[in-house]
Amino acid sequence: MPELIVATKNKGKLKEIRELLRGLDFQVTSLADYPDAPLIVEDGRTFRANAAKKALTIARWSKKLTLGEDSGLQVRALDNRPGVYSSRFAGDQATDKKNNAKLLRLLRGIPLNERQARYRCVAVLADGKGIVDVLSGSCPGLIAERSRGSNGFGYDPLFLLPRYQQTFGQLDPHIKARISHRAKAMKKVRQTLQQYLVRIKP
Repeated sequence: MPELIVATKNKGKLKEIRELLRGLDFQVTSLADYPDAPLIVEDGRTFRANAAKKALTIARWSKKLTLGEDSGLQVRALDNRPGVYSSRFAGDQATDKKNNAKLLRLLRGIPLNERQARYRCVAVLADGKGIVDVLSGSCPGLIAERSRGSNGFGYDPLFLLPRYQQTFGQLDPHIKARISHRAKAMKKVRQTLQQYLVRIKP
């Protein structure tokens, strides 16, 4: 069975990606399985730049098909911040709790209907020869005025979906797996991986 390395050490992200790619004829591994893999500094100014750097760095090092993914939250009232700095919004050693607290602090006094936001995900597939495909997905919502629910990770307890009147932290994970930014991107990744399997079959 061919291998797909997901270029991440984020356990929450890896769990979601594995679920979304379930059923494909790939052995899905991650950087946790490759302790000697090169360190990747996410210094790109866009989600695509970071995703491509992860995918290409690990694919060239391992000579294996690699998925690099970068995602984050863009809040309109904050000029689309935190963006590529979503995971370290409150500092390099930030926790989800600290990032969420900073976001709420910056939005204090802004009414709910002016707290528009979107989650974005860009996924890059690469092998030893270069980039195979670039795919993306987004999900619009609002930033709730307080944390709600304990599902998911990152900003999920604050990301409110008006259609459901729930945050990703409260929403049934099966619904999230259909509508999230990562779900939309991974649906496209699945299609590319299926085509890739056809090409490499002897």
